[in-house]
Amino acid sequence: MTLAEELKARGLVEHASADIEKILNAPRAVYLGIDPTADSIQIGNLAVVLLMKRLGDAGHKLIFLIGGGTGMIGDPREKGERALLDAAIVTKNKRAIQKQLKGLLGGISFKLVDNADWLMDVKLVPFLCEIGKHFTVNDLVKRDLIKKRLDTPDESISYTEFTYALLQGLDYLTLHKKYSVDLQVGGSDQWTNILSGVDLIRKKTSEEVFAFAMPLVTDSLGKKFGKSEGNAVWLDAKKTSPFRFYQFWINLPDTDIEKYLRVYTFLPLAEIDALMELHRRNPGERQAQETLARLVTEIVHGPAATAQVVAATDALFGSTPFHELSREARAVALAEAPSVTTSRSNLEVGYSLAEALVAGGLASSKGDAKRLIEGKGITLGGLPILDPDQKLYLGDLPGGHALVRKGRQGVLVLVLK
Repeated sequence: MTLAEELKARGLVEHASADIEKILNAPRAVYLGIDPTADSIQIGNLAVVLLMKRLGDAGHKLIFLIGGGTGMIGDPREKGERALLDAAIVTKNKRAIQKQLKGLLGGISFKLVDNADWLMDVKLVPFLCEIGKHFTVNDLVKRDLIKKRLDTPDESISYTEFTYALLQGLDYLTLHKKYSVDLQVGGSDQWTNILSGVDLIRKKTSEEVFAFAMPLVTDSLGKKFGKSEGNAVWLDAKKTSPFRFYQFWINLPDTDIEKYLRVYTFLPLAEIDALMELHRRNPGERQAQETLARLVTEIVHGPAATAQVVAATDALFGSTPFHELSREARAVALAEAPSVTTSRSNLEVGYSLAEALVAGGLASSKGDAKRLIEGKGITLGGLPILDPDQKLYLGDLPGGHALVRKGRQGVLVLVLK
């Protein structure tokens, strides 16, 4: 299977300026633009970064363009103007993104450029004469997002955002001249902006360059991932912990699991097909989700952190006894799960389980706690509790910890101080 065939089979090509086989039949210098509107990549961006990694693995030269200039403006969105960013925030975000790219790409070399280096020096009249004359207002107002803004009552679009497509076209032209870039990739929501550069280079130089865009990756509700949608899952461990990152993937519904495996993992297609067949035979085991969660977390946070997260998850929601966790995995679990600390003296006389449930937020009152126990909804160390007046003693906390579960998802760790 050629690279073009694999990308199509994985569903990574939605638009292309030419036949994808033609585009990828020779080594290219390919670029991806990232606007530094945050100090971390999120999983919507991750999909196209991994597309770049596939191209890098195949021998194409990678260039990442940080939009230090365009990021201060922001590309048009469906509703409202983006907040303008100041230069200090852009610089801080750029450094954080560069560090993440190095981690994601491993040993693949890449060049990082910042379009502020040329956009900040652009003079208005030469820009209008040399770039603006190649774009028509008639064409720009027909573009989906701009058209929606203009057609929506009480909405408008500033000239600042209206020029974004011209600036992105200038980016491609500049990279083509300086670094022989002849391929741009991105998400399908950027397709018309991406084509601006292809058309501009053809008009200015009579040379053919290429572009293709992958489909937007959406959540289970069909919304694209991102901070503006309120559903961002960040790669920065301070924003989304490795545990929460893993939980996002492992708790996905079955609907789009195969698509996510094809987009976010490097698992061979034949293995994905075999995995999905096993999943369809026994979806309750959630093998597809577990494989997806493990592989993507390894890409982002590394094998060691992933192993700790997997162990902590199995202790909290699976079959691993909590006291058997390693110190590192136990620290992950304690950082993420609610806990109640009790003393040795309390356990020597007997500590009420109902009180612990209330203190840990699994019950609203002692009466509620006792009803949960009577309804067989509470387990301690994996064993069902039937006595509403159950007391806890030192022996119930082997290694100084015990796990209480309410149903399948409610958890509480009891900790001996």
